[in-house]
Amino acid sequence: MKLTIGSLLLLLGLSSCLFAAPRDIQTDVCIYTATPSGILAAIAAKRAGQKVVIVEPGRWVGGMLGAGLKPMQDCPNYAATGGMTHKLLKSLGQPAAGPPLPTGKLSPLQIRDDFLALLEKHGVPVIYEHRISSCQKSGAKIETAIFDLAPFDALGVPIAEPTVRNHLQVRAKVFIDASYEGDLLAAAGCDYRVGREATTEFDEAAAGVRPVVQKTPIDPYRVAGDPSSGLLPLVEKDHGLPIGAADNHTQAYNYRYYTTADPDHRVTITPPTNYQVEDFELVGRYVAYLAATEKDPKRLRARLVGIWPGWMNSQEWNYQRASLISMAPLGISQDYAAGDYAAKARVWKAHQDYLRGLYTFMKSDARVPQSYREEISQLGLDDRFHPETAGWPHQLYIRVARRLQGRYVITAHDVYNRTQVDDPIGLAQYGIDTYPSRRIEVQDAERTWVANEGNMFVGGSRGPTNVPYAIPYRAITPQPEQCTNLLVSVCFSASHLGYASARMEPVFMIAGESAGIAAAHAIQEQQPVQQIDKQAYAAALHAAGQKLNWDPSVDPSSAGGAAKKLDFALLLEECDQDADDLVCAAEWNIGKPSFDWLFSFIDADNSGKIEEQEYASFQDYKAQHPRWRETIAPAK
Repeated sequence: MKLTIGSLLLLLGLSSCLFAAPRDIQTDVCIYTATPSGILAAIAAKRAGQKVVIVEPGRWVGGMLGAGLKPMQDCPNYAATGGMTHKLLKSLGQPAAGPPLPTGKLSPLQIRDDFLALLEKHGVPVIYEHRISSCQKSGAKIETAIFDLAPFDALGVPIAEPTVRNHLQVRAKVFIDASYEGDLLAAAGCDYRVGREATTEFDEAAAGVRPVVQKTPIDPYRVAGDPSSGLLPLVEKDHGLPIGAADNHTQAYNYRYYTTADPDHRVTITPPTNYQVEDFELVGRYVAYLAATEKDPKRLRARLVGIWPGWMNSQEWNYQRASLISMAPLGISQDYAAGDYAAKARVWKAHQDYLRGLYTFMKSDARVPQSYREEISQLGLDDRFHPETAGWPHQLYIRVARRLQGRYVITAHDVYNRTQVDDPIGLAQYGIDTYPSRRIEVQDAERTWVANEGNMFVGGSRGPTNVPYAIPYRAITPQPEQCTNLLVSVCFSASHLGYASARMEPVFMIAGESAGIAAAHAIQEQQPVQQIDKQAYAAALHAAGQKLNWDPSVDPSSAGGAAKKLDFALLLEECDQDADDLVCAAEWNIGKPSFDWLFSFIDADNSGKIEEQEYASFQDYKAQHPRWRETIAPAK
C-alpha cells in the first residue's frame, strides 16, 4: 500500500483541484479532519455508496498517527479490534515486502503516505487548510458548514486569524466531527463537557481534583523564602478546591517528537524569540535538587533526560510523568480545550516555545552537569519525519478537549465493566490514563513544596479489569433536539475518567468506521442519526467485521501479548496515584475495585499501606494456597 510518484501526483492534483474549486460544495457526507478516525469514516461511507469529502485544517493527514504516535502503542488487546482498524494497526508504516518493522522503526512520514494511498484508492478527496467557522441549520439539522481558509505556519502551528473568512461552504446530508477538538460539534450548537467532573456526578471514586504527586522540597518563590515576591513561572497557586471536586482543568498535552545527533538530519533547536532565562528558574532549582540528592551518576542522568528530552516511548519522545518537570508545560491545556482559534494558536505555540526554551536552558545553565549539557548540545530535531515543518510534528497531542454531551455518557463504570450496552459500535480497553493538569505550591506544617496534580494511570495499559468494554452508538450521537445529522467519532460523550480510558487512536478509528456506516444508513433510510434501524445497522457493523462484544469465556483475556507478571511494580502502575511507591486503601479500592476485602489481609503490619515485601509475601501465599480466594474472601 505504497504511493508511486504518479499516484502521489494524481492525489495532489485532485487535492489542488478541490482547493481551487468554487466555494460551494455539495456532498452526501462531510467529514471534518483527516485524522485516522476521519479517514476511516470517509472510506466506510464511500464503500456504502455515498459521496464524501474530508475538510482538514492542516496540510497533512493521519492526525497523531502521522505525527509520532505508533498504531499499536495504545492497543493492549489486538483481539478486541475489528473492521478496517484490525488490519491497519499492523500494516500502517510497514514495508510492502519483506519482514515487518518493529514498532520503534515505524516512520510517521510513511504512515502519512499510507493514509494518502488509502484515500486515493477509495477516491476520497481532501480539502486542506480549512477550519470550521460556523454552521447554518434548519431546526436541528445542519444544512451548510462554513469554513475559513487558515493555513498552518511554517513550523506546523495553527494561526490565530484566518487568511480568508467564509472561504468554503459544504452542504451535506450528514456531517461527522472526527477532530480532536470537537470544533464542529460546538459550531453545530451541541452541548459538551470540558474539565473534570466531581466524584459525585457519576459516582466515580477517582474523579475531580486528585492528590498531589511528585511532591518536591524546592522553593517556589521568585525570591527564595519570600512568599510576597510571588511564585516563579511554571508553578501556580493552588485553586483550593478539595480532593474530588470538579474543576475546568484537563491533562497535559505535548509533542511526540524525534531528535538526532546526526548532522545530516539534525535541525538546530533555537531559543524562542521571547526567551528569558528567569522563566526557567524553577527548572534550575529542580536540577540542583536532583544533583544534590541523586548520587548515582546514571540515575541522575536518567532524571535529567526526563526533564528534556522526556521519556523515550518508541523512538519518539513523550512526557515523563514521573518527573516534576518534563518536556511540556502544565496548566494551560484548559485554555485550548474549548478556546477560540486565537487561544488554540497561543497554547499550541506555547508548547513549541516551551520545548525550545527548556532545551536552551538545559544545555546552558551551570546547575546542569557539564557532561549532560555537552551531551544534549549535540541534539536537534530530526528532519526525516517532518521535513515540511523543520522537524516539528504537525500535530500537537491533544489528549482531550471537548466531550460531547450525547445520549450516553461513558464513565469509569464502563471501564470497570459494570454496565450493559445494547448498541455497541466497537470495543475499548485501556487504563484510566491522565497526565498531570497542574504544578502547584503546596504548604504543610513543615515547609513549602512544589508538586504536580492530576496524574494517574489506573489499571495500567490493559485496564483495571483486563476486559474490554463497549462504546455505545448513543455516545457518538448528539441529543436529537440539538442536531439530527451529526456524528462525533473522537470527542464522543464521556466523563473525564471515561474519556481518559477510551481516548486511544484504535478506538477513534473503530468509532470512525462505525460512524461512516451510520451516516450511510441515515441517508439511505432518510432518518435522523438517532433513529436509524438498529438491527440493520448492527448487521452492517457485523458485515464490516467490527468486534462488538467480548465474552471472557470465549475470547482470550490477554490477547495481543503475554499477561504482565503480578509483581509490586505492576501494582504500583495500577494503583499508586500519589507516586509514593506505596498503595493505601483508597488507591487499592480504585485500582482493584472488586477486591476491597483483600487489602487488610495483604497489609500485614496494619500500617494502612501495602509495601513491596507485603505484596511479595502475598504472592508467595497464593502460590502455596491455590484455593486462597475461598479461604480469605468474605462469605456472600
